[in-house]
Amino acid sequence: MSTLWVGTSWKMTKNLAEGRAWAGGLREHLEGSAPTGVQPFVIPSFTATTTVRGILGEGSPVLLGVQNAHWEDAGAWTGEVSVPQAQDAGAQIVEIGHSERREHFGETVATTRLKVAAALRHGLTPLLCIGESAAIKAAGGSTEHILEQAAGALEGLGTEELSRVVIAYEPIWAIGESGRPATVEELIEPFASLGRAYSDRVTGILYGGSVNLDNAADLLGIEHVTGLFVGRTAWRLEGYLELLRIAEAHAAR
Repeated sequence: MSTLWVGTSWKMTKNLAEGRAWAGGLREHLEGSAPTGVQPFVIPSFTATTTVRGILGEGSPVLLGVQNAHWEDAGAWTGEVSVPQAQDAGAQIVEIGHSERREHFGETVATTRLKVAAALRHGLTPLLCIGESAAIKAAGGSTEHILEQAAGALEGLGTEELSRVVIAYEPIWAIGESGRPATVEELIEPFASLGRAYSDRVTGILYGGSVNLDNAADLLGIEHVTGLFVGRTAWRLEGYLELLRIAEAHAAR
């Protein structure tokens, strides 16, 4: 089966001391090799990127990402960080199109397309986040909405470029402190649709949204799910290590 990706975005949490402790504990636990069949990754805040990279070390099995990047390589874009700058800081992944970026910072399908292209142009992995609101779900439009988000962001990519993309399906109604965990039954159809469209074309299709230690194994058992993108449960190192263990056990089946 495909390698299972298991990662976390720290969002706007952790100071440098907390980031050092988390990254140092992970490095000590892994001892230079990832769990069998699992690709770990972490996406800290921009201020911690180089610190975490230094602690994980050269050749670390843990991929490092940034939570956003601009589509232009350089220029007068106050407050932005370019893909080359992110790469210079050690990033290998660029998170693109998270629902919080779409809602609060004007991210659109058009800008996600530009950012995906920029990441690929510089050899980084685009981690494209897609997901629908509770209102769209209630109206029965979930599948159409997420397929439109994915198709819009990935429009024009060739086979080789598309093969370097990771998609993360994160329904808005299931993420954050106010989100509720999705049931397996609710996720079968979205992942069936994403699988039909992309399972043999992209690196992976991950699930994110109120993932915890109680539901992680069941989520990994859904057809076409090839990993987990986790928030709060993985902010504690102990939680993240347990998620890696669960994924390794699943990969061994």
